[in-house]
Amino acid sequence: MDQEIAALENAKTWVLTNLPYGKQPIVCKWVYKIKRHVDGSIERYKASKQLNYKLTTTLLFLGYIQSKPDYSLFVKSDSAYITILLVYVNDIVLAGDDIQEIQTVKTLLNAKFNIKDLGQLKYFVGLEIARSQQGINLSQRKYALELLKDAGLLGCQPVSTPIQLGTKFSKTKGKPYSDVHAYRRLLDRLLYLTNTRPYLCFVITLNQFLSNPLEDHYATAIRILRYIKNNPGQGLFFPSNTEHDLKAFNDSDWAACHNTRRSVAGFNVFYGVSLIR
Repeated sequence: MDQEIAALENAKTWVLTNLPYGKQPIVCKWVYKIKRHVDGSIERYKASKQLNYKLTTTLLFLGYIQSKPDYSLFVKSDSAYITILLVYVNDIVLAGDDIQEIQTVKTLLNAKFNIKDLGQLKYFVGLEIARSQQGINLSQRKYALELLKDAGLLGCQPVSTPIQLGTKFSKTKGKPYSDVHAYRRLLDRLLYLTNTRPYLCFVITLNQFLSNPLEDHYATAIRILRYIKNNPGQGLFFPSNTEHDLKAFNDSDWAACHNTRRSVAGFNVFYGVSLIR
């Protein structure tokens, strides 16, 4: 590392300057392809294109089918069992009802890639998983609280509904919101929260105003945060005794869009009694 830094300094790669007012420096980290123990021995290999290729080849050889919409998802199933494997950077999530297959693939992956078994899934990319005899609960409580903290709303007065009844959005009627970047960032973070709160998907409607948001649009996004404050741990619950079937419901409102006069449609998808979309 010292040699790398010396080479960068000798090449005059950067010029030191004062930090502009109101700006914060970003974090700089060194990333290594191999993670080693204190004694210098290899603990594990980190993600790379070559590692991803080897992992994919291994899973295909074991009979897994790679998903076309999502290349990080692999599925192996027959008439009786199913095993699902999801890859995210350096993490792998295994799920299914074939315990023997899960153990087999873990053993083989450990032999090839020296993986570490972290046990039952509890936290993954902002998703919190809690198990009980009654079922499995998915939430994003930590993520929701971080969102509220960043917006300065941890101590705000919560509301019981995410949007006021009869709210209509307009592209032009209203005062422009001054901080477009803050509006875009807030909507991006709210959209990720819909993974466990699919009923908040109407946030997508606010995305059509990203180029020219109004104060009313931002006020609606803030109201959603106040609604989240009411119960930041709310999420999806999958009962252990649920029916294994999918149900979908659809509704539309004729020419309801205030700006285009187009119809507005909505749908819900349930797995058994659990809302998933």
